[in-house]
Amino acid sequence: MAYNYQYPRAALTVDCVVFGFDESELKVLLIQRALDPFKGKWALPGGFVRVDETLDDAARRELAEETGLENVFLEQLYTFGTVNRDPRERVVSVAHYALVKLTDHKAKAATDAANAQWFPISKLPKLAFDHADIVAAALARLQGKVRYQPIGFELLPPKFTLSELQHLYEAILEAGLDKRNFRKKVLGFGLLMPLKETQMAGRHRPAQLFRFDADKYEKLKKRGFNFEL
Repeated sequence: MAYNYQYPRAALTVDCVVFGFDESELKVLLIQRALDPFKGKWALPGGFVRVDETLDDAARRELAEETGLENVFLEQLYTFGTVNRDPRERVVSVAHYALVKLTDHKAKAATDAANAQWFPISKLPKLAFDHADIVAAALARLQGKVRYQPIGFELLPPKFTLSELQHLYEAILEAGLDKRNFRKKVLGFGLLMPLKETQMAGRHRPAQLFRFDADKYEKLKKRGFNFEL
C-alpha cells in the first residue's frame, strides 16, 4: 500500500569540511561557487542528497565530483538546520569532516565549482551560507577527538618524524607542547614503528622516521586500550 505525506518537506544537503596538514599549518579545502546563490564566493564542498543514497554516500560523491577526493577518512559531524540558512528554500545540511594527506590530494575543481584551493585554518576567506559555523564545529570536534583517538595520523604521510607529529598536534590544538613530554607520551604507546630511514631537516642532524602501526592499535583497542594524549 502506497502512502502519501502531505507535510511540506525540507531539502537535504551534505557539506564537507576537509582538513589537510602542510608542514606546520592546518588547512581547509574550499571551493569557489560557480552558481548562484553566492556565485564567486568560497564555500565548503557539498550538495543535495539524492533520494536513493545514504548521507555518507552523498558526502563521498560530492567530494569526488567537486574536488576529486576519494577514499578518505570521513565522519558525520552535526546537523545544521537554521530556518534561513539557504536563500533558495528550507534546507537542512548534515555536515561531515574529512582528513586527507596533502601530498596525496591536490586541489581540483569540478562540476559546479569554479575553483578549489587549500586555505590555512587561521586565514579563511568569508564563507557562503553558514559554512563558517560548520568549520568552527568541525575544528572543535577534531581538537577534542585527536586527544583520545589517533586520527591525526590520517593527516601525515606514511613516514614522518616526531617533530612533524608534534607540529601536527600543535597546529590542531592551537597550542605549544613540551617536546620532551610529548615524545615520551607518544613513544610510550608503543604504536610508532621506528624505520631504518632518516630525513634531513635544514642544518640539523638527520631525524629518525617512524610509521604508525594501525594494525597494532586495532588489536590493542579490542583489549580496552585507551589512546589519551
